[in-house]
Amino acid sequence: MAPYHPPSGGRRNKLRLDFNENTVGAPPHVIDFIKRFLTAADLSIYPEYDHALEDLSQHFGVDVGQMTLTNGTDEAIQLLINTYIGEGDEVLILRPSYAMYRFYAQLAGARVEELDYHPGTLAFPTDELMERITPATRAILLSNPNNPTGTGTNLNVIERILKKAENAAVLVDEAYFEFSGVTAMRLVGLRSNLFVSRTFSKIYGLAAMRCGCLFSTAENMTHVRKAQSPYSVNALAAMAARIAVQDRKFIEDYALEVLTARELLYVGLERLNIPYIKSQANFVLFQAGDRAIEIRDELRNRGVLIRDRSYEIAGCVRVTIGTRDQVQQFLDELERIW
Repeated sequence: MAPYHPPSGGRRNKLRLDFNENTVGAPPHVIDFIKRFLTAADLSIYPEYDHALEDLSQHFGVDVGQMTLTNGTDEAIQLLINTYIGEGDEVLILRPSYAMYRFYAQLAGARVEELDYHPGTLAFPTDELMERITPATRAILLSNPNNPTGTGTNLNVIERILKKAENAAVLVDEAYFEFSGVTAMRLVGLRSNLFVSRTFSKIYGLAAMRCGCLFSTAENMTHVRKAQSPYSVNALAAMAARIAVQDRKFIEDYALEVLTARELLYVGLERLNIPYIKSQANFVLFQAGDRAIEIRDELRNRGVLIRDRSYEIAGCVRVTIGTRDQVQQFLDELERIW
């Protein structure tokens, strides 16, 4: 298996449009709460999750028994694989998609089968996926919307997948839900093979904390927790997640700003005659041709970070959508070197 080494060094004091993070930072009230209530004694005690689980379950509209806190979405993926996948089991993933799906499946010795998003449009391959699901399929790992394409699917398609893949654990990774509005959360507890993951690393601005949630039926979560370290989520992360969800206005305002800025980016790319894929997330994939790496490096020299994806989709790079001012700064610098 190939190691996964994201280019995460030297990013401070630059315009970070490369990792799909919240580009304005964590909610101020989270920082204030930690400063006011964190004590030396708190750091000396192993984490306790009861209050965080209660508050988060209410926020997400599930029972406490239907969720577990995870060390980012990465641990959620790992827990599902460790619980339900053995050596040689078939795991279906789409291509291109989040690298950790393949990573953890390979680590478990699974037989990984990949299906491509539709060439050109990068649309979700519904028919091809439905045809590929068999009784031997043990897990299906999906991002909705998908990273890095930005494309997604609807709840009807997800329900069709769940029905066809009755012998498989189906993970719907909703890291970018707040920008698309499409969620399978209302099916949690109703479909026994459904797992949904959420993260606090994106819109909530808590990527450094490494906190996420995994949801499924209470029975499934009982099994999943057997495969989980008892203290995999640190106390600060649990505290921050619990407080972050209380300020819905911060999240709604940031999501609206991103969606507005995304339209501004479309206009700017069209003005420069740069092809792009319309996105349901807080990032856009655009076509830079054989200059993809050159464009990425030159923008970095100018203090603007974007992500090369040409190793997966020829000529493509991905830019995170931040505020309108940040998008305009990106467009101004891109125009100077285009």
